Amino acid sequence: MKRHWMYFKYVLKHKWFVFLAGRKLNVPLWCLLLHDWDKFTPGMWIPYARTFRKPNGEGQYEPSEEFYAAWNGHEKRNKHHWQYWVLLKDSGELVPLPIPDKHRREMLADWIGAGMALGKPDTKQWYLDNHSKMHIHKDTRMWIEKQLSII
Repeated sequence: MKRHWMYFKYVLKHKWFVFLAGRKLNVPLWCLLLHDWDKFTPGMWIPYARTFRKPNGEGQYEPSEEFYAAWNGHEKRNKHHWQYWVLLKDSGELVPLPIPDKHRREMLADWIGAGMALGKPDTKQWYLDNHSKMHIHKDTRMWIEKQLSII
């Protein structure tokens, strides 16, 4: 039970920091209220809690096939993830699509909120460490880098 309590506290903390960042970024209020709603469903909750928390509530990262399926579903269901906006063609080619403004604002708020909830508030450095792995449309990338004062 401790695993679930600690994971619940983390998700609420994350949602709070996303809410605060999202208000500054002018994310529509309804997007912020519904942010990550699916993580409260059993199909997401159980694999996420098992992946990120030990039974005694301590943090861990032990992914499983069940978690990967849940994570994939989360990214494909929520437009604030850049992965939602990547077309996988039959040839295997990945084609990044432009992310509409309200979703890219929520995406940035999500990154800020995750960093704050994890005690790693330097979103710019996180982005610099990870941007080369992201398949993001050039216009969206330019917007992100402008927001993070990279360009």
